[in-house]
Amino acid sequence: MRTTIDGAGRLVVPKALRDELGLAAGQELELRAVDGRLEAEVPATPMRLEERDGDLVAVTDAELPRLTPELVRETLEQTRR
Repeated sequence: MRTTIDGAGRLVVPKALRDELGLAAGQELELRAVDGRLEAEVPATPMRLEERDGDLVAVTDAELPRLTPELVRETLEQTRR
């Protein structure tokens, strides 16, 4: 897939590729140059461990989608492709 960089330095990621990668408008990406290539990666969500009722729980300040069986199934299917 080819795209261009506009005069303001913006790079358009084609919709088909955004859909395939699950990217959304306003989403942050980490960019870096590796061996003459541009790599883009979704940064990890910062988390901390809190103790709740004697158990350690990973907690984030970011709003995350609720984990459902459908979301788990869809994610597994995407990783198997």
